[in-house]
Amino acid sequence: MDRPALGEALRHRDAVLRAFLNEDGTLRDIPTKLRKRLVVLDLLAQQFDIGVHYEEAEVNARLRAFHPDVAALRRHLVEEGFLDRRQGRYWRSGGTVEL
Repeated sequence: MDRPALGEALRHRDAVLRAFLNEDGTLRDIPTKLRKRLVVLDLLAQQFDIGVHYEEAEVNARLRAFHPDVAALRRHLVEEGFLDRRQGRYWRSGGTVEL
């Protein structure tokens, strides 16, 4: 199966976010289907400023506002190219940008 592109996944952004976000903006669950997970990861990537490096504790704090399993969210963000990591520091490397 071909890997879905972010743009393709985002076509259903609103429906996916309605299905996975509580009214307070926290995640009900981390989507298991990649296409839906990409939508959620793109939203999470917006929590990190472009050009800023973050310590792991700061990444965890920002992600904890959405879901308690910060390790899984961090791993998915790195694996799917939304964040990069080197020597315990993270920075945003993907996702959409509002203009």
